[in-house]
Amino acid sequence: MVELLRTNDLVLISWITSILGEEGIEIIVFDNHMSILEGNAFAIPRRVMVHKDDYTSAKMIFESAVQDSDGDLGYYEYAK
Repeated sequence: MVELLRTNDLVLISWITSILGEEGIEIIVFDNHMSILEGNAFAIPRRVMVHKDDYTSAKMIFESAVQDSDGDLGYYEYAK
C-alpha cells in the first residue's frame, strides 16, 4: 500500500472511496482512529492508501474528478 493523500475531511474520504471504487480501486484509510486517541480531531490527518499498482491510476482519477468539481473540495495534501 502507498499513500495517495492525507486529509481529515470525512466527506472527502467518502467521495474518494466512491469515485475510486467505481473504477475498481480499493482504498484503505490509515490513522482513522488516531485522532480519537490523540484528543484533537485534526491533529493527525487520515492517510488514504491504495495498492501500489493502482497508485498512478488512482491519482489521475482523483485529479480529474477534482477538476470536474472546479476544485471545490475540502483540505487535502499529497504524500511527501
